[in-house]
Amino acid sequence: MVSIGVQTQNVVCDSDPEAGFKMLKNAGFSCVDFSLNSYLKNISLYNFELNDFFDRTDTELENFFLPYKQGAGAAGITIHQMHMPYPNYIPNGKKELNDYLWNVVAPKSMKVCAFLGCPYIVVHGFKLARHYGSEAAEWEQTGRLLDFLAPMAKEMGITVCMENIYNVIGGHVVEGPCCNAKKAAERIDRFNEKYHAEVLGFCFDTGHANLVGIDFENFLARLGNRLKVLHIHDNDGIGDLHQIPFTFTRTRENRASTDWEGFIRGLKRIRFDSVLSFETAPVLKAFPEEMKEQVLRFIAWTGEYFSECIRD
Repeated sequence: MVSIGVQTQNVVCDSDPEAGFKMLKNAGFSCVDFSLNSYLKNISLYNFELNDFFDRTDTELENFFLPYKQGAGAAGITIHQMHMPYPNYIPNGKKELNDYLWNVVAPKSMKVCAFLGCPYIVVHGFKLARHYGSEAAEWEQTGRLLDFLAPMAKEMGITVCMENIYNVIGGHVVEGPCCNAKKAAERIDRFNEKYHAEVLGFCFDTGHANLVGIDFENFLARLGNRLKVLHIHDNDGIGDLHQIPFTFTRTRENRASTDWEGFIRGLKRIRFDSVLSFETAPVLKAFPEEMKEQVLRFIAWTGEYFSECIRD
């Protein structure tokens, strides 16, 4: 059976990390997606607002996150992936802001990842196709950041994972970076050949894929073993809602909004044997606090269902 994971956000808190990790363990999880991005939120960045969290020295950051490292270990939880704060570049942001995201937030995120013993860090590509006139020019800029991170990744034993994301243009949801599996596979291979290490991999996000109409099975099959981490969540095909799988249907006859059958077939085809990780933190805010453990158990049971399906 593959492992089951979930975000730490809305469960593991600064005041008592070990208690949160124990709750996750009791609910049926063995791995977590550490929510590093919660310390510098995308909503703030899009409003050109910074905080001073990453102004801490490397030692101060290690001291801050040491209780998380110890708490996870005590609970028997593996920190399997984390999300670098995003965006890493804001097209209409000041140079000082973008330089800070690139030269301070990105490398310090890598150092936190290494300190926590986390093998994978997810990075969003730049949403610049409309600004630069082409997807190729957009990728060139993202590639510059990845070239900056790759030597650190190789030295630290971390794989940076790019993620399929969407964009919103004129109120319409459209494909964003990394929505072409063939291009993604070729780019990953080129990076890894260049650095003679597995410095780049892929994070497949089911919710984002559903929004832009990606063929789950064929996308996953094309990625093959380049797929390193998953962000599993559901939506109605209109908004990025980050809900529990099977929550939404297309019709009253209960045909799922998301192609979970294609998801299962795709994972089976590539013999996926890593972590089924759920990106469902917002769900925990929708239910009363008293139901949190039960909701987490249900998410973990959903993971066990997926695990049984891909193992058959």
